Formats: sequence, C-alpha cells, structure tokens
Amino acid sequence: MMTHFEIAYKWVFLLLPLPLLAYWLLPLLRRRRTALIAPFFQRAVDIAGGKPRRNSWVTTRNFWMWLAMSLCWICLLAAASSPRLVSQPGKKPKTVRSFLIAADISFSMAETDWVVHGKRMSRWDAVKSLMKDFVLKRKSDQIALVVFGSNAYLQAPLTTDLPMISWLLDQTEVGMAGQMTNIGDAIAFSMKILKADTIPQKVMFLLTDGVDTGTDILPLDAAHAAGKDSITIYTMGIGTTHSGSGYDLDEKTLKGIAAATGGQYFNAMNEKELNNVYATLDKLAPVTYEEENYKPVTLLYFYPLAAAALLGLAFHLAAGIIHLFSK
Repeated sequence: MMTHFEIAYKWVFLLLPLPLLAYWLLPLLRRRRTALIAPFFQRAVDIAGGKPRRNSWVTTRNFWMWLAMSLCWICLLAAASSPRLVSQPGKKPKTVRSFLIAADISFSMAETDWVVHGKRMSRWDAVKSLMKDFVLKRKSDQIALVVFGSNAYLQAPLTTDLPMISWLLDQTEVGMAGQMTNIGDAIAFSMKILKADTIPQKVMFLLTDGVDTGTDILPLDAAHAAGKDSITIYTMGIGTTHSGSGYDLDEKTLKGIAAATGGQYFNAMNEKELNNVYATLDKLAPVTYEEENYKPVTLLYFYPLAAAALLGLAFHLAAGIIHLFSK
C-alpha cells in the first residue's frame, strides 16, 4: 500500500517568529540588585560630576542558549502540526445485517457418513470445516452462533469478530447441548437474540439433520412468529429422508419454516452440495459493502516532541556541568 508524508496543520508554522516578536515587543525582565551604601558615596559623585540613578541587571544569553531554545521551539511547532503517514483511501464495510447461525449438534450429527477432501468424517465436522470459510467471507455482517440439541445455547453473541466465530465453531462438539433435536426451542431462542439487536435486516441460518423432538414450541409456530418480526430463516437439511440410520430428516417441516419467513430450504448430502448451499446463500443474502471513506493514518507527532524534550534536557545538563567545572 502506497503511503505519503502529510502535515495536518501547516498554519502552525506561522507561529515560528512568535518568540522574536515577544523579545522585541515585551519589556525586558529587570531584576533589582542590592547596592553598597557608603558614607562617602555622595562626595564621590560630586567629584566625578556624575548623576546617581537606579539601574537593573539583565541576564545575558549566549549563542548556544539561543540555539537550543530555537530548536526546541521548532520541534514543538512540528509536533503541534501533527505530522503523519497517510496511506491510500480504502473501502471499509459497514455492518448492515445481523446473521445468526443456529446449528444442530445433537447426537445424530456424529454420524460418520461424509467425505471431505478425501477424508471420512462426521456430519458436524464436515459442516463446520466448510462453514468456517463461509463465516469469514461475511465481512459486512455481524454474526451470532447458537447451538442446540435438547436445549438451545448461545455460543457467541452478535459480533463482527468473524475469526472468533470460526474459532468457536472449532471448539463446539456433538452432544454439548444434549442428545435430542429441539428445533422449535432453537428458533424461539435465536429470535430473542435477533430482536434485541437494532440492525433492521435479520437473517437466521438453521441447519439440522433430524426431526423435531421438542414438546414446548412447535417449529412452525416459532417460524410464523419470526416472520412477523421480519426475520428471514434459511433452513438446511443434512442427509436424506430415507437414510436407514434412524436419523431421518424432516424436510417438510424445514421447508415450512423457510416458507413462513420468506426464506429458502436447502438439502446437502455431501461436500459439493454443501458448498453449493453456501454459494447460493451468498447470492440470496449477499455481502453488502457500504463505502465509508477513511484513510489509514500513522501519527508521528511524538518524534519531534521527544526531540524537544531531549534538546532541553541536554542543554540544561551541559549548562550544569559547565557551571560546576567553572567554579
């Protein structure tokens, strides 16, 4: 990135002659000195023909004192002018959407029927390995992570710290939220988090591989309530409806949840299909960049300020040493 040197307040250097103006215009500092009173003083004055008068002593300044003071003044003005290194203007994404991921981590997600990059792994490990890349691309969204099983739990509140979300996905394991699949409770819990946020555009991404086993809140009832609060829910089913494993997928309910909120249902049975889901979701809820003009700035004022302090200190030390050895 190209950078250039810039002085923010050039007008400060108009103050450069201020000490000289003060020296010329202000009266000299006079210091009284005691005089010797002698009984023959008046007689001496009469003989000399002079006229007694009051006088004062003015401290003289040498060349080095003037030089040190001048350099210190220049350094102070340089610091006050705010020198800086400015990089090229960039585009900074503004947060425009709250995006919540509600992930099923019930025991059925431990099924090792997926192959990713030639390696056999569980459904949850496959999902999170691919989801991390998806999360890191959502640079204008603030993302929250909710995990659910028998109950729903907040893993990460709404945040723009996307690497932290990716790290928390790595720390989440199957069974941490219980062995059941309470979809209705997960939607209701996630709604509370989204409703508390002030950003108007709210999206929920619900992924599961099972059938709702909750008894408190029906998934479709929760979805209709979310639709009234302008929350769009995209649902994704992992696996098939006829897997024969005892963990069959309830696609009908997931499609109904998406339809009730203006979202869309996806199904993913392998790595390729899951990547296609993320790509489609990127198109349906694209990352929006709103230009916020800014320039990366590195302030340099402390360099001339430090130079002024060091110059003053060095001069006083040198003057003290000279005075000490001159005695």
